[in-house]
Amino acid sequence: MKKIFTLLMICSLLLITGCGGGGEEKKPSDDAGKIKLGMITRLNASEENFGEFMKKVEETLDVKISSHKPVFFDTLNAMQMALQSKQIDEISTYRSVARYMIAKDPRYEVLKDHSLEFVDSFCFALRDDETELKDSLNAVIKEMQSDGTLDRLTKEYITDIKADREPPSVELPHFDGADTIKVAVTGDLPPLDYVNANGKAEGFNTAVLAEIGNRMLKNIELVHIESGARAAALTSKQVDVVFWAIVPVSEIIPSDTDQPAGVILTDPYFKDKIVHMIFKEEKK
Repeated sequence: MKKIFTLLMICSLLLITGCGGGGEEKKPSDDAGKIKLGMITRLNASEENFGEFMKKVEETLDVKISSHKPVFFDTLNAMQMALQSKQIDEISTYRSVARYMIAKDPRYEVLKDHSLEFVDSFCFALRDDETELKDSLNAVIKEMQSDGTLDRLTKEYITDIKADREPPSVELPHFDGADTIKVAVTGDLPPLDYVNANGKAEGFNTAVLAEIGNRMLKNIELVHIESGARAAALTSKQVDVVFWAIVPVSEIIPSDTDQPAGVILTDPYFKDKIVHMIFKEEKK
């Protein structure tokens, strides 16, 4: 049982923890027979690290799970185009994102027969000197969990998504003279981290932030950045907060695998399952 749990922990890292695109080019023979799996650029794991994790898994658990070759993308749009043009075979994303994509285009399909699905927890990442802000966010998250607000927002912005409409509009709070919390958004996980056609950030995370701002009496300013630039934007003080997904850990995966130095994380406010998707051909 422990081996199965450890394998699942490893698979989560390998499929959803990415790197800043790049790494040394592999020999063609290394990739023969592998499924090209698209993923949004993630942090703190280069392709070289990825290979090391794979090797460590195989040596530790005596299993072979290296049937996928990761291909990293800076935006969801670029990854979708690669899937539709058959540059990649599948994409790895979250179930809520998959539901949104299918609602907009039924040619997308979730694979139900692979064994690497499981859950990540979403939280906020801050600089490690922002302990007071972390404590305040944790207090509000706990309050919103207790009074049902997070469940309500999940239903409104995720569960009840319809193909014929975008997520509801969000009005961010503004309090004259109050402190401003700058939050990075990418738009690469609709309807979670979502930017509409007019370039305005909306969706679930923005609705959560609006509620947090109202309860903390703080202004919320959204700053658009690319997924791979989140950590740099945070540590350089371009933003104060970024959205983060907590990768499960094991005796093989260290707890700071996807947590850069100088970064602290809040308690989770949402959980979602990792799924794989394909793009179906139109029947002629």
